[in-house]
Amino acid sequence: MEHVKNKPFPADFLWGSASAAYQVEGAWNEDGKGLSVWDIYTKQPGTTFKGTNGDIAVDHYHRYEEDVTLMAEMGLKAYRFSIAWSRIYPEGKGAINEEGLAFYDRLIDALLQNNIEPIITIYHWDVPQALMDAYGAWESREIIEDFHDYCVTLYKRYGDRVKYWVTLNEQNIFIGLGYQLGIHPPGVKDMKRMYEANHIANVANARAILAFRKYIPNGKVGPSFAYMPTYPINSDPKNILAYHNAEEMNNDWWMDVYVWGKYPQTIWNYLEQHGMAPTIHPGDLELLQAAKPDFMGVNYYRTSTVEHNPLDGVGAGVINTSGKKGTTSDSGVPGLFKTVRNPFLEATNWDWEIDPIGMHIGLRRISNRYQLPVLITENGLGEYDKLEEGDVINDNYRIEFLQAHVNEIQRAISDGVDVLGYCTWSFTDLLSWLNGYQKRYGFVYVNRDEEGEKDMRRIKKASFHWYQKVIKNNGVDK
Repeated sequence: MEHVKNKPFPADFLWGSASAAYQVEGAWNEDGKGLSVWDIYTKQPGTTFKGTNGDIAVDHYHRYEEDVTLMAEMGLKAYRFSIAWSRIYPEGKGAINEEGLAFYDRLIDALLQNNIEPIITIYHWDVPQALMDAYGAWESREIIEDFHDYCVTLYKRYGDRVKYWVTLNEQNIFIGLGYQLGIHPPGVKDMKRMYEANHIANVANARAILAFRKYIPNGKVGPSFAYMPTYPINSDPKNILAYHNAEEMNNDWWMDVYVWGKYPQTIWNYLEQHGMAPTIHPGDLELLQAAKPDFMGVNYYRTSTVEHNPLDGVGAGVINTSGKKGTTSDSGVPGLFKTVRNPFLEATNWDWEIDPIGMHIGLRRISNRYQLPVLITENGLGEYDKLEEGDVINDNYRIEFLQAHVNEIQRAISDGVDVLGYCTWSFTDLLSWLNGYQKRYGFVYVNRDEEGEKDMRRIKKASFHWYQKVIKNNGVDK
């Protein structure tokens, strides 16, 4: 919708930024922390770019005070961070590690002292290795109780100070890449196991939300979904049907369960026909339906464009994790849809379509379908940044990317979408999972790379000063 004049951002809009424990903290074996699956997986040859891992990451564990000082200088209203499960429960359950709890106490208190709203992500992919070894982590219903106990421990400890909570970060990604493509832990390629693990994660998420109502009744909680809105390549009815297939399989399959506690029927029928439908235990659907979130957390980076895919058509493709543009291949599900390049969009060096209007479209779709507020929990540009003489990083391409997305958020708000806040990815540079350290997202450059840690200096990029102005002027870049 075009507006003569857009509405201003709400006065209490949460201008924020984000991170994840494994990607920034380091201190992988300090102060009683146990092993996570990523501590093990990244040390297997060939899994990450140049063998990078998060043993040290960007050393946020030891430098959080410096990082929070920079957040305060920027004027951040919110900081979303995850808690490392194995830092709290080194074995995933059983004995609690007080030193782990105390670290997040210090971080939360530092944020609050600087008027920054802490947003806790309970789980950002780093399940304790002990639970993987004991029963396969998300493939066993045992994890439902262990995750519940972990959540309750956090609620009791931090619920007096933290209002906003994210339960599971990008369930569709950690399940899909872990059990379908096999490029994240546990490195499995088995669709039946994927959908079984996904359902167990759904039930665990519902238990966590119901427990939240008991321990933090005045707070807000929701999952964070990696939303990639789908387009048809054109108006050919076969491609319109492919669009519906892709949207239901890749997006509605998760969000419908989060909000309504039920799976889309068409995709359920497809999975049943192919022997991939998950096992539903008595009481599961009732539990899912009782655990409606307060908001839909959205991690938005790109859109997807699809066309018809025949029964003998394209299957799984190749994902670009090297930063060599053009190395992503088309992928699809035979009989449902096939991805194609959108001729109207440019892409990053990692082949991610740059589509600010897609965020606007996605916000509208969520608002119309679920009638929930949206918290944008991630949005950002991963690119090569160059440190120039005099500690200068001219990342104007990032400013252009973010500004375009901020403009579309304001247009969505003007349309009537309730958007609670905008957390960019990320505040500092960090380990970009399989992509190593070369794919930079932050407002703050961290002087390290794949070859070594160097001096880990924090250096403000041009985008730091841009976002500082945006926050100060509540969305106005001037």
